[in-house]
Amino acid sequence: MIAVVKVGGHQYIVNEKSIIEVDHQDQEVGATLTVEPLLIASEDGKTTSVGTPLLSGASVQFTVLEQFKDKKIRVFKMKSKKRHMRTFGFRAQRTRLQVTSIQSK
Repeated sequence: MIAVVKVGGHQYIVNEKSIIEVDHQDQEVGATLTVEPLLIASEDGKTTSVGTPLLSGASVQFTVLEQFKDKKIRVFKMKSKKRHMRTFGFRAQRTRLQVTSIQSK
């Protein structure tokens, strides 16, 4: 089964046992997170269920594997001819999730 889920404002295509990295979710490591999918399809593409906007009765369960910080992003701002420069960095909080099951209705 393949599913399209919306987690943290972003959409991800997942299948059984896939691992995704999403924006920080306020969950403990080892906790279970259940999300209603936007779309569910079979591997061969013969059956497809599309929600408006979500599929009621269907669910995708995730297990929280890790809470971590992403790579550092450098931001450099400069105003030309004004001798103004500013550099700062940012490390986003991320969560690694593994799909445990995809259940259709």
